Amino acid sequence: MEFREQRLENGLEIIAECNPNAYSTALGFFVRAGSRDETDEIAGVSHFLEHMAFKGTPKRSAADVNRELDEMGSSSNAHTSEERTVYHAIVLPDFQDRAVELLSDIMRPSLRHEDFEMEKQVIIEEISMYEDQPPFNAPEKCMAVYFGSHSLSRSILGTVESVGAMTPEQMRTYFQQRYSPSNIMLVATGNVDFDRLVEVAGEHCGGWEQFDATRETLRAEPRTAFEVIHKETAAQQYVIQISAGPAAAEDDRYAARLLATILGDGSGSRMYWELVDPGLAEYAVMEPYEFQGTGIFFTYLCCAPEDTADNLQRIHDIYRTAERDGITEEELTRAKNKIRAHVVLGSERSSARLFPVGVGWLQRRRYQTVRDILDSYAAVTMDDVTAILKKYPPTISSSLAIGPLKKLDAPS
Repeated sequence: MEFREQRLENGLEIIAECNPNAYSTALGFFVRAGSRDETDEIAGVSHFLEHMAFKGTPKRSAADVNRELDEMGSSSNAHTSEERTVYHAIVLPDFQDRAVELLSDIMRPSLRHEDFEMEKQVIIEEISMYEDQPPFNAPEKCMAVYFGSHSLSRSILGTVESVGAMTPEQMRTYFQQRYSPSNIMLVATGNVDFDRLVEVAGEHCGGWEQFDATRETLRAEPRTAFEVIHKETAAQQYVIQISAGPAAAEDDRYAARLLATILGDGSGSRMYWELVDPGLAEYAVMEPYEFQGTGIFFTYLCCAPEDTADNLQRIHDIYRTAERDGITEEELTRAKNKIRAHVVLGSERSSARLFPVGVGWLQRRRYQTVRDILDSYAAVTMDDVTAILKKYPPTISSSLAIGPLKKLDAPS
């Protein structure tokens, strides 16, 4: 296993974790462009642009793009988040050159007016779909409550109003603000011919014009709130809670992840045994999310409406007990084993390493081997987890409940 990096003259970074024993090659363009880089007027443009990348280029039609991906037998996709847009494909090593050329091409889409208007309707329908089906966009609604005026409050999909009013010219302007080669990374993992990767990237990306693309990464000021949205068509009650947590570049993120595993993992955690195993809730989990400059803990609860108040109190008591008494050595050891096993098992596939390598470099400009990650978790102590509970108490949060209930009291 070898990590290599190089930068083209126009600023495009190329990084790779090369494993000559792997059977596949994973490739992806990681763009520092997400909902936090938008304005309210063009909310959803990053995700919309991701869709448009597959609608054709000056060299290829949409049908050509899909046909060629299929001809390579690739597993390909794209996704947009608050901080990045990623276009990726997993192929056999023989198709490395062809996959890089194709992905490079869709990174410079035509953005034709007729495609724009058609895809706009697809996205508006997608927004409506998420509003109509559980959990009714509750996580993004709670993000808006917690983050307030912070850039991370914006919906990744945008709104029906912002997407409906968006123009191709606005998207082209946004493209020219974010899709600079200096704001993009080409990431590869698995069986990678790095020298050839750089050569082919230079041929197809070296002519991209470089320009500055900045981003503010201020820490969010935590907001406390408790909101209830009545959804008559819902059968169950969904509750999202958000509390503060470590940012992506902070070393105590390992202790935070272990804490979330102890308190709210999907199996074997305190919340699991207290709520899920006895059948009081369909699911009750706690997960950390790390962004540049700030971080959060998400708590998800889904249960029968009549059990919601009691379950919220149970979760609050679990958090309050942890803040008061901490955790046990046995819990910490079990959480370490669980996470480390997950890391090792995931690392056996090239595709599973693409995002840890790419996101790690994008957020922290740091490469970590699997061994580095395992050692970071192993080094976490009881005191480290206690420090997380003191610095980021989960009982201080913003909550949003959506479902049949018209009224719901906050836990005491």
